[in-house]
Parts: sequence; C-alpha cells; structure tokens
Amino acid sequence: MIGNLLLLNTFNEIEKIEVAVRCAVVNFGTEMTGNSFWMTDANNFSNPSKFNRSIRLIEDELNHTKEDFINHFKETYTNQYPPSWMLTEILPFGVITNIYSNIKNKKIKKRIAQSFGLQVAPFESWLTIITVTRNSCCHHARVWNRVFSIRATMPIRMSRPWITLPTDPLKVYFDMCIIKYFLGIISPNNDMLDKMNRLFATFSEVDKAALGFPFGWENEPLWQ
Repeated sequence: MIGNLLLLNTFNEIEKIEVAVRCAVVNFGTEMTGNSFWMTDANNFSNPSKFNRSIRLIEDELNHTKEDFINHFKETYTNQYPPSWMLTEILPFGVITNIYSNIKNKKIKKRIAQSFGLQVAPFESWLTIITVTRNSCCHHARVWNRVFSIRATMPIRMSRPWITLPTDPLKVYFDMCIIKYFLGIISPNNDMLDKMNRLFATFSEVDKAALGFPFGWENEPLWQ
C-alpha cells in the first residue's frame, strides 16, 4: 500500500516539474533563437544523429495525436512541423530532455539550467533521474524500496537550500530530494513535506532508513 501511495504522490509532484521544465525549454529556446520553430531546425543542435532521432519521435507523435490544436494547425498551415510551443504540449518528457541535451548554443542551455539554480551538467543529470522515476511511476514499477542505478551529477555549488546529512544517492530518498529541490523553485509553498510525514505516520512500520532517509531528514534546509 505505501508503495502505491508513494508512486501516486511522486507522480503528482513530477507533473509540476514537467510543466515548468517544458515551459523553460520552449520559452528560452524561442526567445534566444528568435525562431518559433527552433526545435525542428537542425542548425540548433549539436549531434545530427540525436536530432534525427528526435525528429522521428516528433513525427510519430504528430501522426498519432488526437489533439485538436495540432489537427487545426495541419489543416490551416503548410509548415512541415508546428511551432515549438505546440510540440512541447504533445512530446513525452524524455524527448524534451533529449532535445535540451542536444542544444548547440551553450548560452541557451546555461540560461535554462540557471532558471532552476543549477549548472548545465547537474541539470541534465537531475532531469534524467526525474524522467526515470517518472517512467517507474507510470509503469507502476517498484519505487519505494528500490536501489536506482543512476548516480546524480552534483553541482559545484548550490545557490539554494540542499541536504547536509550523509545520504545514499541511489536510494529513493535522494530522488525525493531532487524532486523537492525543483518544487522549492516552481512552487515555494508546496506541501511535499506534509505529504511525506502523513504517509510515514500512516505506515509507521516502514523502515525509513531502508529507503535512504537519514535520521533527522525532515530538519534538513531543503525540507524547511
């Protein structure tokens, strides 16, 4: 039962992060390239193979979507692809993160990462972890007592509150910290701590240490 509730809570929080990241990628990308169609312009990307893979995924989504605004665009305009702000509405989050990682202009990547208080490398790394966690939630895979295989890249410096206690970066607690970090930026008054406390109060038999939660975790700067 706690596994299902943790999945639900985690997925709900990740959805908020998704929206914020999608907006940042499309808004800064469009503003700094001056091109509403920048996501489908090969000149904006470093790796042609990764770009072509993204285009195939974009085309697949366009061919299968039932969204009225996409169908309206196809019927009204002759452009091969819709503008980037439309694409971000239908593309899976993993595709968005792959598009970000392949952006050629380092200033664009840096600006997007900075909007979340991170350098480019840790921002990419943390997005990957969020994507993996999200996919686990979507497929109802085990999350609550799982040991993850991806080790996060840590920022050289943190401009916002973070954790100070020794923590296993491969346990679910560390993923929860990354999620909480993003929420602290996009939704400063979020109730993630309250939700976690209620969950553990309901299932008091759960060994929080097995999930990677250190003693006194709720007093960490990140969780205040």
